[in-house]
Amino acid sequence: MEMLNHPSIFVSAGLLVGLILGFVLRKRFIEGHRQNIREQAKQLIETAIVEAEQLKKEAQLQSKEEAYQVKQAVEEELKADRRELKDERQQLKKSRDQLKKEWDSLDRKRSDLQSQESGLTKREHEIEDKHKEVDNLIGKQRYELSRIAGISQDEAKKLLMESLESQARMDAAKQLAKIENEMKMEADRKAKNYIALAISRYAGDYVADKTVSMVPLPSDEMKGRIIGREGRNIRAIEAATGIDIIIDDTPEAVILSGFNPVRREVARLALHQLINDGRIHPGRIEEVVAKVTKDLEIDMQEAGEQATFDVGAHGVHVELIKILGRLKYRTSYGQNVLQHSLEVAFLCGIMAAELGLDVKLAKRAGLLHDIGKAVDHEVEGSHAIIGRDLAKKYGEQEEIVYSIGSHHEDVPILSVLDVLVQSADALSGARPGARKEMLQSYVKRLEDLEAIANSFDGVDKSYAIQAGRELRIIANSESVRDSDAVLLSQDIAKSIEEKLTYPGQIRVTVIRETRAVEYAK
Repeated sequence: MEMLNHPSIFVSAGLLVGLILGFVLRKRFIEGHRQNIREQAKQLIETAIVEAEQLKKEAQLQSKEEAYQVKQAVEEELKADRRELKDERQQLKKSRDQLKKEWDSLDRKRSDLQSQESGLTKREHEIEDKHKEVDNLIGKQRYELSRIAGISQDEAKKLLMESLESQARMDAAKQLAKIENEMKMEADRKAKNYIALAISRYAGDYVADKTVSMVPLPSDEMKGRIIGREGRNIRAIEAATGIDIIIDDTPEAVILSGFNPVRREVARLALHQLINDGRIHPGRIEEVVAKVTKDLEIDMQEAGEQATFDVGAHGVHVELIKILGRLKYRTSYGQNVLQHSLEVAFLCGIMAAELGLDVKLAKRAGLLHDIGKAVDHEVEGSHAIIGRDLAKKYGEQEEIVYSIGSHHEDVPILSVLDVLVQSADALSGARPGARKEMLQSYVKRLEDLEAIANSFDGVDKSYAIQAGRELRIIANSESVRDSDAVLLSQDIAKSIEEKLTYPGQIRVTVIRETRAVEYAK
């Protein structure tokens, strides 16, 4: 009884009953939760099945649509292929018909050729037989002629050849004179029109700029400052520029001597700046020469660019433009070469327009024709060949390259462009006042002209007139016939072309006259 009344027993019993009840309730809760999960899983499965069916139906519809589109595309391609095949069949049929016609035509031509060949063979045999007969007759006639004349066949042949040669030369000279007169009349008429038009449309200055080789001084005292102590200043200038400075008795002036025109211009400008500045010593000289050289290179490039712009020659290589600009300080017989090149370019363009040729190509060739003169003192050879090589090196067109090399006939003239460049070059150099020549070289050229003429047989006297642009020859009337005068003028002109260098052209006139003199007593 005491144990039953003890409170701990009741507590233990209560706890046991609570645990049992909690276990039972928890079991029921878990079972209910599982039931809910099963129902949710079942609903998810059913929903997934429905969505899968829906996706399956959509995929089937999409695949059917794509299959239909593919089918349509394939059918269109098949239709296009069928059309192409049909067109190709028609084209092949036409080609086959054309080939058949050509084959039939070739068969006919072959038959005709065979018949002609047989006819030609027959005629060849007939001609051979006739040749044999003629040879026999010639042999008989030669024998008879030798027997009658009393000379051998070789002697008769020699006499006949001499007679035929003399007659042929006379006939050729007469015919040549006739043809030349006719051609000259027509060519002179057209050439005068073209040249007159070119000159009238381009009127350049008569006197071109000339490279200066003398530097004026403010006073003769400046000569001592240029020389410097023990000549150090003048040696520094000569070393920096490569130009000889001549200081003589010329009042208030010094002379610059050098073969390179660009270096001479550098020396002139540098000396001018040193004189104006007043500070003349080796350090200052080197500084001024370097600055002037740089400025002059820029000036030459600008001059070359301006020249190409003036004639419309685009795309010229930059190195070729620099070389072209150097012609600004190059002269030929006193004529500025850059100005001369511009004149030749404009004249070429005008004459090319009249002849219906490419004007831009002609002007470009005229502008570059003397490009070799910028470096002819540095490279061996004639300036025409040097210019040709430069133009070829820097990518100019083949027609322009060849015309540059042929404008002094260093290579044969082949095209109308070559003739245009040569004519414009002669026209620019030959116009009055364009060029100047030293008295000694002028007199020497006249003497050489007369000496060449006098070296030919049949020439009594020769006179170089019209400032050396015409050579008048008096021929011996006894040894030179009228027909020989034409050949004599041609031979003398050819000899002058080979042996002399001269601007423009020289006219060779041969005069032959027969005088009968009798006195009335």
